[in-house]
Amino acid sequence: MEVQLMSDNSVAGEAFWERVRAAYPEQRPLLNLNNAAVSPPPLVVEQAMIDAYRLISQNPDVNMWSTLDAALPAIKQQLADMADCDPDEIALNRNSSEGLSTAIFGIPLKAGDQVLVSQWDYPSVIAGWMQRQQREGIEVVTVDFDLMDDENVIVQAYAQAITPRTRVIQLTHMLHWTGRVLPVKRICALARAQAIITVVDGAQTFAQMPLSFRELDCDYFITSLHKWLGAPVGNGMLIVRRDRIDSTWPLLGPFDPPPLQIDKFDHWNLGTYNSAIQAGIAPAIRFHTQIGTQAIHARLQELTRYWVDLAKDIPGFRLHTPLDTVELGAVSLFSIDQCDARWVEQELRKTHKVHVKFRQIRHISGLRVSPSIYTLKSDLCRFVEALKQVVASK
Repeated sequence: MEVQLMSDNSVAGEAFWERVRAAYPEQRPLLNLNNAAVSPPPLVVEQAMIDAYRLISQNPDVNMWSTLDAALPAIKQQLADMADCDPDEIALNRNSSEGLSTAIFGIPLKAGDQVLVSQWDYPSVIAGWMQRQQREGIEVVTVDFDLMDDENVIVQAYAQAITPRTRVIQLTHMLHWTGRVLPVKRICALARAQAIITVVDGAQTFAQMPLSFRELDCDYFITSLHKWLGAPVGNGMLIVRRDRIDSTWPLLGPFDPPPLQIDKFDHWNLGTYNSAIQAGIAPAIRFHTQIGTQAIHARLQELTRYWVDLAKDIPGFRLHTPLDTVELGAVSLFSIDQCDARWVEQELRKTHKVHVKFRQIRHISGLRVSPSIYTLKSDLCRFVEALKQVVASK
């Protein structure tokens, strides 16, 4: 599918996005507003993976390792162009959790070394660092701030938590709970000035909004390619700053002997894996670049502001995501006063065939809404009308 932008790079009209919608599989039986979990791939990506799987079946040993894997260096170069890094700093794996675990368990630390996390980080990320605390005696320190705090307050919270024993700062670029984007670049600069390693969980930001690994200036950047890039489920990317590769232990014992570079973190150390999954990355990149990351980000901002504007007058409506910020994306969280969010989620799904996601952490409880570029404004009208009916029926 060719989806050319308007010449002035402004957000295209709804007719353009209807063409984009036609390039995706139909979402049924539910209206899918939980794309922050996993997005469907465009039809061209789906077909590329199916074709690759059928190719594998003809001569598995040859067609997996010799044919499909031969395309991986070119795929890494394309990803490097998107992420603003070198291709030999990229390892391909299955998802963000796997890439994050590579960094969490691979960074050399000793008893007494401190790692800063926040209570808003992804649960398995916190669990990984806590496992190292229990097994190795490192100290995990929690940085406290509120998700609606000003950026300066958040940066100051990290600055005040740093001690002479701080070795690593774990950061989440966009929090999957509410869509809040943290001032990661500023915190990484703070860490760099004190020789502190930074690990950035970019599961929700890569391909959703423009970003640069070089400008973030972190040591590790991890993302899933099956969220906002639209690659097949089971694709992830780990970027490791070149001068950190040698000192970082791989999560799995590598097949090839030293000397190893980024290859020691790659997916083939799993043993036999499904090469057809990676065959969908290149067409996903092509589809994405035909539209452009800036235009995608602008469209997702437009959709979020559109549905919130429709819903804001619902009695008890409360938004838990900063709306007036340039970093706003597709992910937001809302609640309705005096309404149990789990009940609202169930009613939307059961009665109205609308799928949003219940999220709860600390004092925040609500429903996460995350449209994608195939989502139309008419879909969001349907969602808000259903929400109104559910609230009115309480």
